[in-house]
Amino acid sequence: MSTFMPKAADIARQWYVIDAAGKPLGRVAAQAATLLRGKHKPTFAPHADCGDCVIILNAADVVLTGKKLEQKTYYHHTGYIGNLKEVKYSKILKERPEFAVELAVKRMLPATTLGRLGMTRLRVYRGSEHEQSAQNPTPWTEWGKNNL
Repeated sequence: MSTFMPKAADIARQWYVIDAAGKPLGRVAAQAATLLRGKHKPTFAPHADCGDCVIILNAADVVLTGKKLEQKTYYHHTGYIGNLKEVKYSKILKERPEFAVELAVKRMLPATTLGRLGMTRLRVYRGSEHEQSAQNPTPWTEWGKNNL
């Protein structure tokens, strides 16, 4: 039996909805990254872009376990000498929870062209309403409970 090589024309993308309310940030991001890469499909190939589209709802209700809310810090550099900025995750989750979820998913995807393409198929919303109702997204509840 030969190895299956997926082609771009053969890839059928689905839309999934993940509800992040009350769930840990890392668990939600890991599920989204797996769906964006396509690792849940039997036709997965690491060199091909065979992932699906993901909608994450209720990003404002995502949870950080332990003392991460006070201790975890996001660092970024402005490009100027001595301008390394740091922001606590408590402030990020209060002001821009979509950014925190997108950042967690982005860091779980590969730092290659495939990872950047996967991020274009991610939509994160603060509340429970989304604009992709025309795509008929399937709710993603937990691992193994969907009919794939």
